[in-house]
Amino acid sequence: MNRFGLTIAVPRGALLGGSLDALDRASIDTSEIRSNDRKLLFADVGVVTMRPSDVPTYVEAGAADVGITGKDVLMEYPERQIFELADLNFGECQIVVASEDGPDKAEAALLRLGVMRIATKYPRIAAEYFEQSGRQAEIVTVNGSVELAPLTGLADAIVDLTATGITLQENGLVVREVIATVTARLVANRVAHRLKAVAIEEFASLISAEPNAQATKA
Repeated sequence: MNRFGLTIAVPRGALLGGSLDALDRASIDTSEIRSNDRKLLFADVGVVTMRPSDVPTYVEAGAADVGITGKDVLMEYPERQIFELADLNFGECQIVVASEDGPDKAEAALLRLGVMRIATKYPRIAAEYFEQSGRQAEIVTVNGSVELAPLTGLADAIVDLTATGITLQENGLVVREVIATVTARLVANRVAHRLKAVAIEEFASLISAEPNAQATKA
């Protein structure tokens, strides 16, 4: 276990490198995590690794005291009863509306039919965004390569997360609108935040660029 006595949920994938760098700043030994991409639980240092979308689930249930995940995940699952402690200022991406290059098929569908079809891994974010802008959108939830949807006629456009835009460009898609810019966030279990306040605050101050950030509900 680490010196804070905390169980820390760390996301695999694009946020893993930045998360491990943050743990290094808190003097948590990440060498085994970096060298073993199959192992998930590192009990010696109090770290468990998982998909970013699973971090809020583990933290809410108390299986982890704190965790690191993307703001996009917190936006998609706002019902999770956890606290967002700090913006960690790495892993910056944008949630965008994108469609095939050329005339905007989504806009054309909206004008012609009064509704456009949107494919996404973020159905709640997409639905709320278009509702707030007064546009009717049929949301199609996909879990794989969402870029395929406009190319195969499944949807007029997509809502997806992008860091560089390269994957969109390689598939002939262009960004039409930016919904939000998101970064990695530190979150905490509600009970742990109360019972382990000193340890969590110290941990947050070491890994966060804004150590005095006030806790706000995610």
